Amino acid sequence: MDLKGHAVSPLYLLERFDVGIVHLDAERRVLGMNDFARRVLPVDEKQPFDRLVLSFHPERSQPKVEFLLDQAAQCPVANPPPMTMIINIPERVLLIKVTRIADGAGRPSGYVLVFYDITELVSSDDGARAATARRRLQKIPTVVQQRIVLVDADDVLCIHSDGHYTHVCTVQGRHFCNLNIGDLEARLDPEQFMRVHRGHIVNLRAVRQLRREDGRLLIEMHPEMPPIPVSRSSASALLERLGVPVGAAGRPV
Repeated sequence: MDLKGHAVSPLYLLERFDVGIVHLDAERRVLGMNDFARRVLPVDEKQPFDRLVLSFHPERSQPKVEFLLDQAAQCPVANPPPMTMIINIPERVLLIKVTRIADGAGRPSGYVLVFYDITELVSSDDGARAATARRRLQKIPTVVQQRIVLVDADDVLCIHSDGHYTHVCTVQGRHFCNLNIGDLEARLDPEQFMRVHRGHIVNLRAVRQLRREDGRLLIEMHPEMPPIPVSRSSASALLERLGVPVGAAGRPV
């Protein structure tokens, strides 16, 4: 499914996206799923089948799925919210929606979790890369008022970690992303993006200035953004990537 380079309508996307459907009981145990969900989730590795749905997700994604289910559980069945989240699994990016369902008497009876495989929409597949490498993200999926907004990687100035989530910064502002900083680091082009600190990734093409403050190397990305700290272990590599002689950013590293 090649969606890049084409103007596509929402209806076209709905028709083309692969859809996984998982039915859960009130205790969040799996009652059933469709064939696509079976292919994406490691069903054969997670027997018995009727386990808690969290066990079918990578460990780093489990807190996000649990949070999504908790939010759905806290709202009345008669007015379920459109809970949406993005998670990253090996080689795939999934957009998840979940809602609580009720029986004939209106009593809560379980959940339905639906996920769309949006990998082709946000990533590239470079035939020259190693077979084990993850697909590079050309767009970063962000969430704005239950809408998915795709941010072009070239427009990103920097990315800041926020626990299991991240904030993607552009000239237009900050965008909330469900993916964590490790997921993004692994999926972005390493020739363009560098993790300069445990909690920060920068677009090397967007770096404006380097300066020293109290012995710490700082990056200035935009006049209205606070400077980004560079860890001591990353400072030399950053200067080399930018072609800056050691000592040119104030004093030798």
